[in-house]
Amino acid sequence: MRIALAATCIADALFPQAPIATVKLLERLGHTVVFPGGQACCGQMHVNTGYFDKAVPVIENHVKTFEPVLDNEWDAVVIPSGSCAGSIKHQQAMVCERAGLPDLAKTANAVAAKTYELSELLIDVLGLTDVGAYFPHRVTYHPTCHSMRMLGVGDKPYQLLRAVEGIELVELPDADQCCGFGGTFAVKNADTSSAMLADKVANIESTAATVVSAGDYSCLMNIGGGLNRKGSATTTMHLAEILASTREDPATPPAPLRAGQSGAAKGARR
Repeated sequence: MRIALAATCIADALFPQAPIATVKLLERLGHTVVFPGGQACCGQMHVNTGYFDKAVPVIENHVKTFEPVLDNEWDAVVIPSGSCAGSIKHQQAMVCERAGLPDLAKTANAVAAKTYELSELLIDVLGLTDVGAYFPHRVTYHPTCHSMRMLGVGDKPYQLLRAVEGIELVELPDADQCCGFGGTFAVKNADTSSAMLADKVANIESTAATVVSAGDYSCLMNIGGGLNRKGSATTTMHLAEILASTREDPATPPAPLRAGQSGAAKGARR
């Protein structure tokens, strides 16, 4: 297959290891991955904060950038983010309709129908659960809110992780509870967000996992900050990084952050 990668703006700016691992994984599986150069934000930040009118040109850019998937230039679009995939599938067309742009809404829906979060692409499109990954570490998984409640990926990430050779996958208590990030929610409701994050970090630490994984680096950024402030030995990795790891080219969990060090400062990881 020829697959177009939507990297997400947060990964492009702060966490390139997720899209890099996505490309590495898909190419190892025999697919061609292309990176459309005109891509930018999907518009989720604007929509979630109520700036629908401001979101329209952002959404239009996204739709036009990935519209070639409708002409069979690519077979699918993959995005290593449940929240961005959810926005593309459930918000973009709605915003266009609200703005009186039915043609753009129709095209947005068509592009969204060929856009998949990584675990969806692997299982629903490629028919895989075992991707040949090797990751001999103790891991727990945080299913992000948008991937569960908006996108409905269900247990797909768990199916993929259970098939990883060498992994010790441990259940996260209260896994379905939010980490407290929610984009601007963490800023506008800082006390509530901090309390939710404290519960999430305590549950993660109770697993004694070396790595907490998720399908969204926005949530991992928030969780990583909480772990960092506690001086935790647990670190964060995107689902794509674990699935891209093999015996021949193993991914090593990053060292826990030092107090005050940001995840972005660590740069891309193998």
